[in-house]
Amino acid sequence: MYTELGISDALVKLGNEIESGLQERFSEIDRTAEYNQLKVLNAMQKNRLQEAHFQPSTGYGYNDIGRETLEKIYADTFHTEAALVRPQITCGTHALTVALFSSVRPGDEILSPVGHPYDTLEEVIGIRESKGSLKEWGVSYREVPLKADGSFDYEAIRQAIHEKTKLVEIQRSKGYLSRKTFSPEEIGELIGFIKGVKPDVITLVDNCYGEFVDRNEPSDFGADMTVGSLIKNPGGGLSRTGGYIAGTKECVEQCARRLTSPGLGGEVGANLGVLPEMIQGFFLAPTVTASALKTALFSAALFERLGFETFPDSSALRHDIIQAVRLGNAEALIAFCKGIQAASPVDSFVTPEPWDMPGYDVPVIMAAGTFVSGASIELSADGPLRDPYNVYFQGGLTYFHGKFGILSAANELLRRGLVKLQ
Repeated sequence: MYTELGISDALVKLGNEIESGLQERFSEIDRTAEYNQLKVLNAMQKNRLQEAHFQPSTGYGYNDIGRETLEKIYADTFHTEAALVRPQITCGTHALTVALFSSVRPGDEILSPVGHPYDTLEEVIGIRESKGSLKEWGVSYREVPLKADGSFDYEAIRQAIHEKTKLVEIQRSKGYLSRKTFSPEEIGELIGFIKGVKPDVITLVDNCYGEFVDRNEPSDFGADMTVGSLIKNPGGGLSRTGGYIAGTKECVEQCARRLTSPGLGGEVGANLGVLPEMIQGFFLAPTVTASALKTALFSAALFERLGFETFPDSSALRHDIIQAVRLGNAEALIAFCKGIQAASPVDSFVTPEPWDMPGYDVPVIMAAGTFVSGASIELSADGPLRDPYNVYFQGGLTYFHGKFGILSAANELLRRGLVKLQ
């Protein structure tokens, strides 16, 4: 079948060889998925999930017992006091925006102790000028770069915290950078240090791409809020939209009032019939995330054999589903994304091209032949057209599709003479 689908015999042989050497790592990923599956199941049983909770609500969405139960399930899974899980949250950036705007006031300052934030947050914060940014509302921003070895610069962080520091935003995943992704334990150590300097500071963790990769979440280590998107890990490939904020009761209530309005908060918000996929997607999320992790590990090992630098490399412990490969030039980046698109179940015949995406300051190419538009828990790849031309890919609802997609990307590079089998 690989040959029929256009993959060279030599590449298939190399892929099978690499896969054989990863079985022990794959087994460890499965053990983590088993633990997290039971964690989700326990939360669903504890909250007496029942058929009545799948019913749609309309209008104001008052007394939506399904929505309320799902939020209790999220809170119990993430070990938090409360959670806000809504289709009205359109994406991860929106969830972060709700959390940020609900927590700060004019004159406050936000601190990033992990360097520069993800591109789409630049306009939210006001690093790049934008209407309605936090900067426009009188909120300042400061960041502390990581050390050369990728570790936290604790002394610089201590010096950056002052009386106006209201919130610390910690991005778990690398985004469009080459730095490491932080484990929940590392984030917990950072949070403990920050709270030691200023106990009343709010700690917000951007958990996108990290859910269910480890047995614990940042909320297990003191994060006041943990935020993510349902078209990434926790949606399990079924959620068509939505986001979540899990954290302290006070923080979540503030977020609900920002999402809707003061006085209404979390009491309104119709589910419009999407609860079954949000609930079932959360149930499937641990095993779907495991498939994405296996895909990332396989891809790192394969592209290292092809002579490329990978972030993280195939020997590293993983704390998110993103895999980066340094391709070195625009032609290779575009070819890689075309290979992923050609391996997709949807729009496989479409050719992706770089374009000026909203929220980014350079053209970006994206390959995403997904059942849910832009869902990055499904196999997808993207990258900004700028030096060093890294491609960032993630997802794979099944490992077998993920494996084929990575072989297809490598095959496209081989076909164009951009790489040779070693």
